Amino acid sequence: MDELRQGAEQLAGSTVTKTGRGKVVRRAVTAGGFVVVAVALLQLVGVLPDVRIIDRTQQAILQSVRDLSRYQAAAGDFQVVVDIEHDVRWLPGFLAGQRALLVAAGTVPAYVDFSTLANGDITVSRQSKSVNIRLPRAELDEPAIDHERTYLYDLKVGVFTRFTSPAGFADGQELYLRAAQRMSEAAERAGLKERAGENTRFMLAGLSRSFGYEAVFEAPVE
Repeated sequence: MDELRQGAEQLAGSTVTKTGRGKVVRRAVTAGGFVVVAVALLQLVGVLPDVRIIDRTQQAILQSVRDLSRYQAAAGDFQVVVDIEHDVRWLPGFLAGQRALLVAAGTVPAYVDFSTLANGDITVSRQSKSVNIRLPRAELDEPAIDHERTYLYDLKVGVFTRFTSPAGFADGQELYLRAAQRMSEAAERAGLKERAGENTRFMLAGLSRSFGYEAVFEAPVE
């Protein structure tokens, strides 16, 4: 009987110990949850101190230097609203998918590349005091995005997408590439290349007259 009584007491003691440990774990989890919620609320109301910005960016290293023979004869300033949505079929947007609105501003330069001039493209006649010039066609340069005037207007990410694709539009590469594409298309429609060609011919005509020559422009070779 004594042995049975001792066994029952040991079993009851171990049960109490396990129950006590369970309560401690539950209390710790509950306290941790309260801490997380409290920190989030403090951040929302602005009670916590501002976050410091620590810049550990290294100095830029010069990779190469290129000599340019381009005459930038025109430039267009453009603004575009990029609206891209990654839609997930059969699911509403608040659950899956993402949509971003980027207001982008930038400049598209147009230039004439003098480095492509070949022998015979410029001929001088001292007798008639004229210069025959065959210029290459003007081209559009890559759009230069103005980061000070470009900003993310709106970003919506579905609940599931936040976990499956947390990056999303975070790097902005897709948005910026689409903005540059739209600016180039607009510059093409606006006749920016033709304007650059006219300005280049006007500049060379004035330069030739300053030397006492008349500039005669020939059509570029296709």
